[in-house]
Amino acid sequence: MAAMTVRPADTSVAQALNDLPILATPTLLSIFEGACTAALAEHLGTGETSVTTDFVITVHASVGVGGEIQAHATCIEVEGQVCKFNIEVHHINKLIASGSVNRKMVDRVSFAARIAAESMSKD
Repeated sequence: MAAMTVRPADTSVAQALNDLPILATPTLLSIFEGACTAALAEHLGTGETSVTTDFVITVHASVGVGGEIQAHATCIEVEGQVCKFNIEVHHINKLIASGSVNRKMVDRVSFAARIAAESMSKD
């Protein structure tokens, strides 16, 4: 589970997405990922982490500044190194968003080294 209180910086206005002071979709993705990371944490081996490879978000309702939201992730399938999650985000008893996230389990050091090497080769 992941939880947060919506702050002004979390809104669509602050993120220049529109003129409504509501929870922004990119912030929803962040809480989706947080819920998945929390659900996976105890199952990862030493030196392992996970990265998002695919996601779908459906927004059902809006919530404004000060709203407290909770995200719950449920692993529905593990295929190789990929864990597939269904996620729901609620504000009190209201469903705010639902969706799915796929997270690939990777070796932290190897992954970070590959990204660093790719970044350096672009210069």
